[in-house]
Amino acid sequence: MNLSVGLVGFPNVGKSTLFNALLGRVVADASNYPFCTIEPNVGIVEVKDKRLAVLKKITEETEGLDNGFKLIPAVVEFVDIAGLVQGASTGEGLGNKFLSHIREVDAIALVLRDFKDNNVIRSGSTSPKDDKEILMAELAIKDLETVTEAMAKLTAKTKSPAFTKEEREKLTILEKVQVNLNQGNSAILGLNDEEKLAIKEFSLLTAKPVIEVINCDEADLNKPLEANQIRLCAKTEFELTELSEEEREMFKEDWANLEGVGLDALINKAYEVLGYISFFTAGPKEVRAWTIPNGATAPQAAGVIHTDFEKKFIRADVVGYDSFVECHGYLGCKEKGKSRMEGRDYIVSDGDLMIFHHS
Repeated sequence: MNLSVGLVGFPNVGKSTLFNALLGRVVADASNYPFCTIEPNVGIVEVKDKRLAVLKKITEETEGLDNGFKLIPAVVEFVDIAGLVQGASTGEGLGNKFLSHIREVDAIALVLRDFKDNNVIRSGSTSPKDDKEILMAELAIKDLETVTEAMAKLTAKTKSPAFTKEEREKLTILEKVQVNLNQGNSAILGLNDEEKLAIKEFSLLTAKPVIEVINCDEADLNKPLEANQIRLCAKTEFELTELSEEEREMFKEDWANLEGVGLDALINKAYEVLGYISFFTAGPKEVRAWTIPNGATAPQAAGVIHTDFEKKFIRADVVGYDSFVECHGYLGCKEKGKSRMEGRDYIVSDGDLMIFHHS
């Protein structure tokens, strides 16, 4: 299951530099001029999860390993989208093409400039607070256009015998959405899960989870953060990609006590705002993290591995991560009564190790 996060912001705020740092190599043009990125760059980034290395070590010691043993982390897809400018909703800059790229991602990371460099063109950026307001306003204007068009089509059918109950309910929901947008709120503010599902087809931009990425100077990494904000210095993060893993870890020791700082914080925050968790499988061939929505049942988790596992699910053997470590593997958990069998209604917890049984 690939989760996609779009890097969105004004031109030259550091989106492509951040994207290159995430991937650990230069794949996106980070030139100092507006719209140096036109078509979106896409990259798959591993989720750093220290639990995987622990599981690998225990599996090595308790089960032995076949040749070609793999350690497979969860991943997040990051999309470097062309710079947005004020007026994009009405066609300025790359206009509709830019906004269509945002529709395709699961979450939005607003990259907001807070660094001082007179050599980098500002292209409309003024301050993180003002930039955020302009960016969100552009998304809301586009959503309002989408909702207004959808409502007009539905309203035209209201007197027709073909106008269904579902369409009437959808029109009512869109009226709520229109009020939200006119008041400067998210499209889905106050909607329940059923209502959100009913309008999912419209891929409303302000309905997507948002992370604020404050791209600042290294000296400002310790400034306080608000909810769903992270701080990083994209330039420094990219420079770190040219060092060895050991050298990077030594350099980052200065940030160790700072919450919400750096690339790992961005990746973990993406997981958090999207509402996803990881469960693990550990065996003689691989240790692997699997991505599922928080609240998924055991059969749904099995379906992430293979659709037949969900259809033919019988039960799951489940061990919590802490128990697995404490008892040093599956066998130790069974001997100490820490392993349990769960059925179709079991809600998977983050860090569960699972073995699925199916017909």
